[in-house]
Amino acid sequence: MRSDEDQDRRQFSEYFAARQDVVRRTAYLMCGDWHWADDLTQSAFIRLAAGWHRIRDPQAVDAFVRTCLVRAYLSETRRMWRRRERPVAEPPDVAGADDDAEAATRRVVFARALRQVPPRQRVTLVCRFYQGMDVAETAAVLGCSEGTVKSQTARGLATLREILGDAVTVAAPAWATEGSA
Repeated sequence: MRSDEDQDRRQFSEYFAARQDVVRRTAYLMCGDWHWADDLTQSAFIRLAAGWHRIRDPQAVDAFVRTCLVRAYLSETRRMWRRRERPVAEPPDVAGADDDAEAATRRVVFARALRQVPPRQRVTLVCRFYQGMDVAETAAVLGCSEGTVKSQTARGLATLREILGDAVTVAAPAWATEGSA
């Protein structure tokens, strides 16, 4: 029994070390705040740790963490105190001497625009295009129908286009402008 617990802890620690940064970046794309992204990441991994001993299929761990992350984010957006909170600081400058200044500017403009998209549409866009999930997978993670995913994706892309305006071809990544032709 003791060796099983030690093995579970070791496996969880290895998974956490390997995937923490990816989950945190995904959380940031959803919420637009690194501190909130840290909280969401922590919530997802706490839930995973609690159920780690029940995992039968190691291939399903990423999907489970993604579902926990999305549900934690959507739950947080429904809380009143989160709605009243308004970030006042500008996003940090993109560091790195090797970074292309134009690409850094595009990323900042796009991140600002993405933060203006309503939460449900934003999380749908992140799942679909950043995570590379198809409609069915996104519907399963969000706990909604495939039709809802399609409509949220279309509305989210339209909102991004509206926010970015003429800058859409300069600021947005390729996936944000697909279907505009």
